Amino acid sequence: MDQFTVPCIIYRGGTSRGLFFHKQDLPEDPSIRNKIFLKGIGSEDASQIDGLGAATSHTSKVVIIEKSPDSSSDILYTFIQLGIGDDTIDYEGTCGNLMAAVGAFAVDENLVDVADGAERIVVKAWSTNVEKLIEIDVPLIEGKAKVMGDYSISGIKSPGAKYVVSILNPGGGKTGSTLPVGARKTSDEMEFSFVDIVNPFVYVKANDLSLTGTELNAEITNHPEILQRLETIREIGTVSAGLADTVQDARDLYPAIPKVAYVAAPQDYKTSGGKLIRKEEIDILARMVSMKKMHRTFAVSGLLNIAASCVLKDTIPYELSTVDKDIQDQVIRVGHPEGVAEIRVGKDPDSEDILYVGLDRTARRIMDGNLYIPN
Repeated sequence: MDQFTVPCIIYRGGTSRGLFFHKQDLPEDPSIRNKIFLKGIGSEDASQIDGLGAATSHTSKVVIIEKSPDSSSDILYTFIQLGIGDDTIDYEGTCGNLMAAVGAFAVDENLVDVADGAERIVVKAWSTNVEKLIEIDVPLIEGKAKVMGDYSISGIKSPGAKYVVSILNPGGGKTGSTLPVGARKTSDEMEFSFVDIVNPFVYVKANDLSLTGTELNAEITNHPEILQRLETIREIGTVSAGLADTVQDARDLYPAIPKVAYVAAPQDYKTSGGKLIRKEEIDILARMVSMKKMHRTFAVSGLLNIAASCVLKDTIPYELSTVDKDIQDQVIRVGHPEGVAEIRVGKDPDSEDILYVGLDRTARRIMDGNLYIPN
């Protein structure tokens, strides 16, 4: 045969979708593995017509899972971001949305022991990408991950069962410091903050781009010069934080992280679906770019990051947000193109350390079977 097969499961987690694999089902040769991922998603075509992607960053994702070798966690998981129209394979970051699906996979694939009659189970997952422990509180039905429920999230039309995701001690996973360049830094381009929580993010003020923060994605997509300015500041931030030695290295070696976002103080705006969001309903406004494209909503890793940034003194999100900076545990509301996301944040009252970040998601197993890969 001119194709070989690999067992594969497709899950949606939050507003992302990805291909999930048992590590034991994948070949050890990294070049063959990467071929499986690229062909599986169809990354080499901009339309991803020859694979299971959908030509967006939030559907160009792969997760590898294995049972943990020790008692510190239940499972180990590795996240991979794939390119769109190229052969980019990035192992550096993680995906907050798919964390819910990681918990569902662990339950559905019998990688954790579920007690008879249990209604929920906390799955402890170690992210090999950012080297952080994630706790995923998974709803159950008849011993498997529950799908149906009445919890709704922005970006998904149908409600579902609630998955509670918490990332413990989330700071400094990639750079070794939550604020590797301090609270903010000024470059020739503009002032920015670099925050390393879950996934690293570069933040700039919307008004420094002559924007309001209420723009819909099409308004930015139609102005490629704005996307280029955001990419330039992202690359400068990557070098400033010590992830890359040069701007060219940032471009070539770190295309997926850090992400970049522009933020603004709360104001009334309309979502992409036409719903009016009042400024009183949010604590900060944000729009983000991933892999040089506007994100349809806002990546969960980014929601977790920006919420924590709102309580980190003197960062750009701290300046623009309306949250009470002195509360130890609180819920922060982020306004994004498709609505409002609520993020839990816990901060050490005696320091600037973020103890945890978390949010609620839904997840669904979509299909399982064999993925065909050309020889």
